[in-house]
Amino acid sequence: MMQTEQSYHYKVIARAIEIIDSEKDRELSLDCLAAKMNMSPAHFQRIFSKWVGISPKRYQQYLTLQHARSLLQADTTVHSTANAIGMSGPGRLHDLFLRWEAMSPGDYARRGAELQIRWGWFASPFGDLLAMGTEKGLCGLAFAADGERGTVFEDMKARWREAKYIEDKEAVRDWVQAALNQKGEAKLYLTGAPFQIKVWEALLSIPPGKVTTYTDVAQAAGFPQAVRATGTAVGRNPISWLIPCHRVIRKSGGLGGYHWGLPVKRALLAWESARREASMGVQSIQH
Repeated sequence: MMQTEQSYHYKVIARAIEIIDSEKDRELSLDCLAAKMNMSPAHFQRIFSKWVGISPKRYQQYLTLQHARSLLQADTTVHSTANAIGMSGPGRLHDLFLRWEAMSPGDYARRGAELQIRWGWFASPFGDLLAMGTEKGLCGLAFAADGERGTVFEDMKARWREAKYIEDKEAVRDWVQAALNQKGEAKLYLTGAPFQIKVWEALLSIPPGKVTTYTDVAQAAGFPQAVRATGTAVGRNPISWLIPCHRVIRKSGGLGGYHWGLPVKRALLAWESARREASMGVQSIQH
């Protein structure tokens, strides 16, 4: 697929997800959604289903609070299984090839001094995507679903104040495309305090289509008594989506917070569940 066509499709999906989320209390028909997108029903359904894996109607079922609760009730906290098969360390994780390396505590203490971070904006199905990377891999992924690019960029820069920032979209394009297409290899460079990195390692062991709780993440990270601090570390994750902090919800089944906005979190969880259903050939959602 040509890059311009792919970007166009991502913008279509991002807009559709935004509309669906804004109307999450009622189901929108295919004809209604297509009309809002100024497209024919057949064309819209073809683009949506190609990327998401299921129809818009089925996708809407995954945006409900009941779906989040059903995931939690299904005992989807699989840290022990993931750790047993080596998914919590560097290497291939789930359906996407991820390799990661952590910044040393000394480098972190220097707040990015002597670090060159190259960055660029990309279209994604979840809104504008800011990607930042060093020569070792992506160190930042952030969503600007509401169009606030400037605010998001300053938020990310504040994490490594002493680094040198260079606009260079091509330097990070291959890693971003690996993430968007789930093909190839996306390298990550985890830049955080040692405690944060342990929490982010725990997040990496949660498979797509699954969720866990903040308590379980604290346990998996080796800090069972530090649930509140773990929650803060989850919220400070600089590599959204690939380090899946969106897969952490409250014990009640409520979504909790998300640094880039709850609409993005709902969309990420719904998309992953939809893709998992499509890959497994499941024909119904269990409530």
